[in-house]
Amino acid sequence: MSTLAYEIVDVFTDRPFAGNPLAVVFGAEGLATEQMQALALEFNLSETVFVLPPTQVGATYRARIFTPAEELPFAGHPSVGAAVTASRRGMFGPGQVTQECGAGVLPVEVTATGATLTGGMPTLGPELDPEPLLEMAGLTAEDHVGPAPRVAGCGLEFPYLPVRPDAVARAQVNAAAARRYGVEHVSVFSWDAAAQTAHARVFVPGLGVPEDPATGSAALGLGVWLVASGLLPGDGRSEYAVRQGLEINRPSWLACTVTAAGGQVVGATVSGQVMPVARGEIMVPPFVG
Repeated sequence: MSTLAYEIVDVFTDRPFAGNPLAVVFGAEGLATEQMQALALEFNLSETVFVLPPTQVGATYRARIFTPAEELPFAGHPSVGAAVTASRRGMFGPGQVTQECGAGVLPVEVTATGATLTGGMPTLGPELDPEPLLEMAGLTAEDHVGPAPRVAGCGLEFPYLPVRPDAVARAQVNAAAARRYGVEHVSVFSWDAAAQTAHARVFVPGLGVPEDPATGSAALGLGVWLVASGLLPGDGRSEYAVRQGLEINRPSWLACTVTAAGGQVVGATVSGQVMPVARGEIMVPPFVG
């Protein structure tokens, strides 16, 4: 019987059984995509990451990231969790490493307790009609406050819907509305300008994840949205934070930076701690060709 080693870690938290759980699988370089997808469905976490040998020059390792439903080019908590877990297993030491993934070769600074991930190329879309996003989040027009929603990202794009602070807890994903409007995911958040902190919830019904406890990719893209909306400076480096997962009993803390020049974002980072919670072996699924 062939098996693979795996670890379960909680990402973006300083204690176990909080943050975003992640399955990190090793030794899967001989598996087909369909077998990796089957393992991700078996773990049934928001994401499973496979740490593989790199295929691009300059990369320390390659990460393939799967939700229970499909493969992603990039995601934040799998990138942070994979780097820290691989380092703890002795694949490389703490310090600067580079992760190959669908968004390119990205820098990751690894410490003994966590990592700082630099996102991919910042992107920004036009302003959006808030009504479909509000309906998808089970909210009303009165709940929308601040600048218009927009799509933004640093390797994986999200629509960002700013709402009243009390609306965050009331948000409830409407999967039927999401299907009707063709929206796979949305970040619903309130912004505390004094504390430079967002209270966010990220719903991903289109990828088999009703609500994500901590979303590093969405935290990165939020920095792009904040600069574009005039809520963070258009020049220099700004720090901000994201609180997430409170409503589903998985409190998470994501520490972020965004760097802009002339009103355009040129880079963003997200940092968090990684807590180990389990390890073991899992059977290799049969190949179905």
